[in-house]
Amino acid sequence: MRAELTRLGISETREAAEVDTALEEAGEGTTLVVINSVCGCAAANARPAVAMALQSPVKPDRAFTVFAGQDLDATARVREHLAGIPPSSPFIALLKDGDPVYVVERRHIEGRSASAIAADLVTAFENFCGENGAAASAPSRPEVEDAPASTDLPPTFRSIL
Repeated sequence: MRAELTRLGISETREAAEVDTALEEAGEGTTLVVINSVCGCAAANARPAVAMALQSPVKPDRAFTVFAGQDLDATARVREHLAGIPPSSPFIALLKDGDPVYVVERRHIEGRSASAIAADLVTAFENFCGENGAAASAPSRPEVEDAPASTDLPPTFRSIL
């Protein structure tokens, strides 16, 4: 589960100090942050979406990951930096000059295909990365319905968020 991201060239941060270093580097340019997880939506949707999106010609300058539920201090440090954004895992954020400009929360991942999530990420890369990338006054999110897209779930199903 860790290797799915690190083999893409995403740096793994397992300690709070490593996150501090990664966030310091994120102060300039664009950085993709992935909070990894053992859940099925991370395996089926989030990690494959990140892999697909990173094939785009426009992509962030750097990327790092933490593993929720395993690297507790590192995950907490990332979440401290993302104050005001509800914690979730899996989770993907695009930072520009250290500030979050695009976030994909668990509710934007559950019940959606990896290719749809990848398309959202590519659009964010095109909007915020590279020389023509814009700044944002607040982070944006994918426009998806709050309910899971799958009709195989019982009507009582609710996301954990």
